[in-house]
Amino acid sequence: MPRHTGDVPTPDDLLAEAPLEAAVAALAERNHHHLAQMNPAERQDALKHWRELAVAVLTAAGAALGDESPVADGGAPGRAVIVLEDSGPEEIAIHATFFPQLQDLGGGEVGATPAQAAALELLEQISDDDDPGAG
Repeated sequence: MPRHTGDVPTPDDLLAEAPLEAAVAALAERNHHHLAQMNPAERQDALKHWRELAVAVLTAAGAALGDESPVADGGAPGRAVIVLEDSGPEEIAIHATFFPQLQDLGGGEVGATPAQAAALELLEQISDDDDPGAG
């Protein structure tokens, strides 16, 4: 099937403020009856949650725009996308999306592709850096 050859947004385009705000607005509109029943704190939590969902969905969509070259075993390549986003004057929100989904192997272990394993290591390092008492 031929691909669209016009201007296709890049993954960075999809994570710009305008698409994120549009995605959150669409979720708020779809859930307007619930939003109307919430107090201000609940609304703030819902909007934060919907923004996280929007980042995850748009990140996955952006990753799908990438090269779909099959890997040696014939499957699609594994992906891990980490998005760092300012969430306050001194705060950073970290979003991570994995495709295919990580496999829970039990005992705190997960099955991951090499790219996903590298992303997990980076996330662990970030987490350790945020908690100086952890290391």
